Amino acid sequence: MEKRHIKTIYQCHAELGIAKPKHPLFSILKFEELPTVKLETKTKLIFDYYQIVFKRNCSNKLIYGQTSYDFDEGVMSYFSPRQISIAEPGVLLPESGWTINLSPDFLSGYPLGSKISRYGFFDYAVHEALILSEEEELVMENILQQIWTEYHLPIDQFSQDVVVSNLELLLTYSNRYYNRQFVVRKPTNDTLLSKFEQLLTNYIEHEIGEKGLPSVHYFANELNLSDKYFSDLLKQHTGLPAQQHIHEKLIAKAKVLLSTTDLTVSEIAYELGFEYSQSFSNLFKSKTKQTPLAFRAGFKLVGEPLRKLS
Repeated sequence: MEKRHIKTIYQCHAELGIAKPKHPLFSILKFEELPTVKLETKTKLIFDYYQIVFKRNCSNKLIYGQTSYDFDEGVMSYFSPRQISIAEPGVLLPESGWTINLSPDFLSGYPLGSKISRYGFFDYAVHEALILSEEEELVMENILQQIWTEYHLPIDQFSQDVVVSNLELLLTYSNRYYNRQFVVRKPTNDTLLSKFEQLLTNYIEHEIGEKGLPSVHYFANELNLSDKYFSDLLKQHTGLPAQQHIHEKLIAKAKVLLSTTDLTVSEIAYELGFEYSQSFSNLFKSKTKQTPLAFRAGFKLVGEPLRKLS
């Protein structure tokens, strides 16, 4: 597999064979105006800066989770610095749309500079792109056109402020539309969440001793989702991020073992995949406000009168 590591926006423009960027830390390009880029082999792509990509009229169906996209108009993808993506052989760039190249240094001194890393969709996989409705596409295109226009004006003391303000607006709408996408695709997502529940239950009941503590990455991989997208999806539909959901299931199982068996705390910790019993005890106490032994003692105190009455 070939590897292409693009370290600067200057390098990106040079490899495309186009004019140098008007700003060393930022550029916005229209796909219609770019030369055709064809890959002969599968290629690993790495960019050392943020990219925001808007593709229109995508002819190929992409995969969302395990379902084909049902929109063919606007597709947006977001890439964080040094994120790896794999491109198949063939034409690399879409026929129309926009791409924004954004160095983290461009945002230095702006609130967006510290906030941008908190937008989870920059860590989503390519197949978890944002699919825009017709109305949403118009909103995004208007903002992109504003950025495009500003980029091509003579630079003055307000140029960067205007671009950053529009970038923040673009990302705010992206966040809103992703939340809409979670809701609109509820039947598909419900199926994914149901499968996750089955996988988690089976893991804790039958596989935890062999594989160790369950991880977000394991279940995201089983569902063909990125870790971040999976966690955001779960939080949107259940109110709990993926890691917390896993912890809740572990604690529920621990309570069963503490109340129905004579296993020691260390043995229960081992049964649940913990390397150290203290780690288990700390998690249990953080979730229940009790130590495992205190929970077991309290459970026995509640049950004792019932045994005497019988």
